[in-house]
Amino acid sequence: MCIGIPMQIMAIDDRVALCREGGQQETIDISLLCDLKEGDWVLVYKGAAREYLPETRARQILQAVQALAAIRDGQDFEHFFADLIEREPQLPEHLRN
Repeated sequence: MCIGIPMQIMAIDDRVALCREGGQQETIDISLLCDLKEGDWVLVYKGAAREYLPETRARQILQAVQALAAIRDGQDFEHFFADLIEREPQLPEHLRN
């Protein structure tokens, strides 16, 4: 299984970018996307940016990845999903009534 990791662009040089997530930095191929700038967030799979992400979505994905790590390590993970606790699931608009 391959998991996309959100990374923030720190610098761009032609079709590659220096990106970071936490303390990790990588040079990422950004040739599949256009109009990126420093500070933007991208979803990275196997060294290539595949999708532009709004910052709020990037942070949600990072929290989910951190929750997986907590579960793997036998730690508490519910706090990563605070926005879902005590919330009733909602049907998509087209399935209501």
